[in-house]
Amino acid sequence: MYEFDWSSIPGALPFLWDGMKVSLEITLQAVVIGIAWGTVLAMLRLSGRQPFAWLAAAYVNLFRSIPLVMVLLWFFLIVPQLLKSFFNLDPNTDVRLASAMVGFALFESAYYSEIIRAGIQSVAKGQVAAAYALGMTYGQTMRLVVLPQAFRNMIPLLLTQAIVLFQDTSLVYVSALADFFGAAYKVGDRDGRLVELLLFAGAVYFVLCFSASQLVRHYHKKLNAHIAH
Repeated sequence: MYEFDWSSIPGALPFLWDGMKVSLEITLQAVVIGIAWGTVLAMLRLSGRQPFAWLAAAYVNLFRSIPLVMVLLWFFLIVPQLLKSFFNLDPNTDVRLASAMVGFALFESAYYSEIIRAGIQSVAKGQVAAAYALGMTYGQTMRLVVLPQAFRNMIPLLLTQAIVLFQDTSLVYVSALADFFGAAYKVGDRDGRLVELLLFAGAVYFVLCFSASQLVRHYHKKLNAHIAH
């Protein structure tokens, strides 16, 4: 019978925390860039200008049809070479974190785009018509009338997608990047306590993601109650 030994975890906490900071950094960067680029994609798809709408739709459908691990692997192989060529970086410069951030941001923007597009479409068409009647352009209508209301309604979904993104950061193992999961795996493999470290990592992911989900649910209830009144 397997005997659990958790003695290696306390000494590994500083290394695991460094890995957690990598996971959080990737998550934050991907959320910010993903929402910004996703908003642009959503607006292009709804603009009525066919060439831009078609290109935005093609982008979204492409990234939503490819596994994330494959996208990360592609960016791990391509982005470092581009960065080193454009910026004349030393061949030994480690750009794995940058390539992971780029991959996550571009991938997640496709999902954020669909959330934002649905949020924009949830705003009453009468408000858009009223903005046009006041002489606002499409960009002004979106920036001043539609997006503020849409984002208020979308916050729970955007936060939920961020939680999923945090979980997905464990896939950066394809680039040998020491995120939280990768750090736990390396320590467990080194100390011969892989089962214990992976169980510990799983427990940490559960606590963080479950707690965040509960906060999002609480906010969603408060938002619905505010709208009802």
